[in-house]
Amino acid sequence: MRIAMVSGHASPLSEPGSDAGGLNIYVARLAEELAARGHDVTVHTRRDADDLPARVALPGGVVVEHVPAGPPEALPVDGLLPHMGGFGAHLARVWAREGPDVVHAHFWLSGLAARTGVRSHGIPLVQTFHTLGTDTDTGGPPERVGAERLLGRACRRALAVSTDEADALGALGVPARRVSVVPCGVDAEHFHPAADTGRTPERRERHRLLACGRLVPGKGYDQAVRALAEVPDAELLVAGGPPAGAVAADPEARRLTALARRTGVADRVRLLGAVPPDDMPALFRSADLVLCTPVHEPFGFVPLEAMACAVPVLATDAGAHRDCVADGTTGRLVAPGDPAALADAVRALLAEERLRRQYGRNGRERVLRHHTWARVADAVEQVYRLALPEPPPATGPSAPDDRLEGLAHVGVGGRDGHP
Repeated sequence: MRIAMVSGHASPLSEPGSDAGGLNIYVARLAEELAARGHDVTVHTRRDADDLPARVALPGGVVVEHVPAGPPEALPVDGLLPHMGGFGAHLARVWAREGPDVVHAHFWLSGLAARTGVRSHGIPLVQTFHTLGTDTDTGGPPERVGAERLLGRACRRALAVSTDEADALGALGVPARRVSVVPCGVDAEHFHPAADTGRTPERRERHRLLACGRLVPGKGYDQAVRALAEVPDAELLVAGGPPAGAVAADPEARRLTALARRTGVADRVRLLGAVPPDDMPALFRSADLVLCTPVHEPFGFVPLEAMACAVPVLATDAGAHRDCVADGTTGRLVAPGDPAALADAVRALLAEERLRRQYGRNGRERVLRHHTWARVADAVEQVYRLALPEPPPATGPSAPDDRLEGLAHVGVGGRDGHP
């Protein structure tokens, strides 16, 4: 099968841990797994630097194409909408020569570009939003929710990464029969209970709590810092953000450091900055508990990585956490934004070493049953096959396509040279 993925702002070439996050990981690992099965996979992402080659062939067979759409420099996500028309026009020209069997767009902006690319060629479109404008902490331009509603109805299949996302798509009017839920995956060979060879910081307290991910307010690290004030004999390590030498200057790092001082735990909080991927499994294994504290979580990569390493997880009862963390079996779920409840759960689990070990074993088993990338690719292949047959002839007005086409071309023009 010829598969084209459109990931406008999240390149699979980016290293996770700083600006790159769950979307980059998802696109990279899914593309890699599909290519390993013999599919012809191309990922189309926006050129954001002058020195990037037009195409990059990865060792596993995936090809990354850098699309000229807007200035060849890093832009904030909220500034990309005016360039999606140019992105889509490029795709339409490329696919006029040789079109893929199916197009899979990641995020709403990528969906706008992909819809422009497929519209005149009849190529089926699968859409994954990953986050929605109706989520409490995502925001975006005022056009976003309307565009997502129209995209959800216009695509052949909508692929949700959590049951929460599927419910939200239903609230937007996307028919349930065209929505498939495929949770995220994890590399269970890299993240492994025996992964103790990496470098880990020296333990300073009797218990170690670990939080990981991009260093942004939405990850809820402040909740973990506040909870730590009620958990004696424990330290909190936060992994993610800029390199260790630059982390102190990061705005979110400064906010967390000030909070740690105000709550009297500054000596027990360490901001590690970006941790090399090869060291992450050992860092997970060094922790007694992994804390995942965002108000909303679209992916769930961190709890899955911890579970793959047989480490128990304490996560907020939100988003994808509900799909990957089995409450009372692989860890605990607590209400988001409640540091007191988080502290109570931490103290209870730290007091029960045998229970933590059982949660860890259960977590590893759950990952192997449901969350390897091979399992994810199995399900995604099925979604692609469901998208392949031509739909019955459309009836009624074509307003959704027209409105999407107009939105995708808002403000198009400038340095990319596209009309």
